Amino acid sequence: MQTRNYLLYDVFTTERLAGNPLAVVLDGKGLDTAAMQAIAREFNLSETVFVLPADNPKHRARIRIFTPDYEMPFAGHPTVGSAIALAERAGDGEAAGIFVLEENIGPVRCAVSKHDGATFAEFDLAKLPERLELSAEPEAIGAALGLGPHEIGFENHRVSFWSAGVPYVTIPVANLEAAARIKLDNQAWSELAPRKSDWAFASPYVYCRETVNHESAFHVRMIVPGSPSYEDPATGSAAAAFAGAIMHFDGPTDGISQLWIEQGLEMGRPSRIRLELNVESGKLASARIGGHAIRVAEGKLFV
Repeated sequence: MQTRNYLLYDVFTTERLAGNPLAVVLDGKGLDTAAMQAIAREFNLSETVFVLPADNPKHRARIRIFTPDYEMPFAGHPTVGSAIALAERAGDGEAAGIFVLEENIGPVRCAVSKHDGATFAEFDLAKLPERLELSAEPEAIGAALGLGPHEIGFENHRVSFWSAGVPYVTIPVANLEAAARIKLDNQAWSELAPRKSDWAFASPYVYCRETVNHESAFHVRMIVPGSPSYEDPATGSAAAAFAGAIMHFDGPTDGISQLWIEQGLEMGRPSRIRLELNVESGKLASARIGGHAIRVAEGKLFV
């Protein structure tokens, strides 16, 4: 038996018991994939991170990200939470620190700094969003969410399918009232949604321009299909994919744009995700996801 330290963080928030919870196992060396999966199932959070020595000695660490059921190639709140946990543990969270985390999707550059007494991290997208083929009709997508055809879409925004490492069906809805009423019909979704693997379906990412907080550019919800389905309070990988929809439908001008995305309000875990777009000659040259995280608990694993 070995003792391994772990930390619990709430990510994309400055308040404890808000945002998206994350477990960070600080010493994953010696654990095989089956053991990591079993530990992630034990924590039963949306994701658990295992920190390993980096393959490249110039990088800070290698991290592996697990849901209770499978390993992720990349995820946003585990990247932000891990970067902050490692920076704070190393004692360099007080000032700006830049380092690389190795993830299954590839090396991910992270920057950690202090903002108004809270720790903030952002990371460069290892893969820019690409549009994928979607055959399902928008009316069927809306019906699977319990919405009528007139509630799907706003301005020039239409249902589309994007991935920046993890695929999401991005679904514009008319307003906050429509967003609040969505209820995923798993059976209907399984019959029309594209698959992200042999056994899992791409998740719906619902968004509207109307927001609760005045500084937010979009209000979003993300439902993970399954039996049962569940809602995610903050989804960085979805925000990364959503950057493709923003570029396609809104056409930001050249330069750097920073957009705040609010999520998790309907489930009582408010979250704020910062999406930064760097546009050159009308195309997305790079993008970053950022947010705060705060430590909630720490403990030891006896495995």
